Amino acid sequence: MRRPLPFVLALVVAAPLAANADDWQSLFNGTDLTGWKGHPDLWSVRDGAITGYTKDGKLPGGANSFLVWDGTVGDFELKAQFKIVGGNSGIQYRSKVADKSQFFHIGGYQADIDGSKGGGYNGICYEERGRGIICNRGTKTFIDQDGTRYEQRVEDPAEVLKAVKPNDWNEYHITACANHLKQVINGKTTAEIIDWQKDKRAMEGLIALQMHAGMGEMTIQFKDLRLKKMTDCKEVTKDEMPIPSDAKKVAGTGPQPKKK
Repeated sequence: MRRPLPFVLALVVAAPLAANADDWQSLFNGTDLTGWKGHPDLWSVRDGAITGYTKDGKLPGGANSFLVWDGTVGDFELKAQFKIVGGNSGIQYRSKVADKSQFFHIGGYQADIDGSKGGGYNGICYEERGRGIICNRGTKTFIDQDGTRYEQRVEDPAEVLKAVKPNDWNEYHITACANHLKQVINGKTTAEIIDWQKDKRAMEGLIALQMHAGMGEMTIQFKDLRLKKMTDCKEVTKDEMPIPSDAKKVAGTGPQPKKK
């Protein structure tokens, strides 16, 4: 590490919606990192895109590090173009500062991005520093009040993975409406979650971009990040969306191992 910078996250209450509910707010000006905070050794703007780069995976602080948007948001839609070469990344949402703030450690929901061979984590929902993998690719997951997870297989995860273009630009579309979360890559739903676990879930928080430690050389880029805040979201109840009979209880529910 060269020199730690003071890390002050502006936990700003989300601004009121514009009069036009269809308005999208741009989160990146295409030129510099105005509105974002992250470790300067890891993040920059290159070729009009937010760029995270590490040569060897040895990150300041020794753990996953994040570029964090200045603000908090509850119910929203987020669209972003991403491109990854090597390693692992993701888009954090409804997240929070975890520890060692000068190293930008963040915990919370993550729409996963995987640049490793095979891309096995692409599209899953992983709760960083929390419950671990909470929704596998190609499934709809119901998380009960006690944390028990039930997975309904919606599509073949290998077929869903084919929607992701390796080493090329892709679009993530994330929707968080009350306790109903949905992740879509290039128009293909990769993960959907109904989260009833009130003591663990998050209903608002930070947006951040991940640089994963310990994976050697990698480059992750983001552009065209757009946010639309939503209103009138109501919690999905079990009466409205009961756990389907074909949903399988996931063995070993609870915290999952961290990704390696």
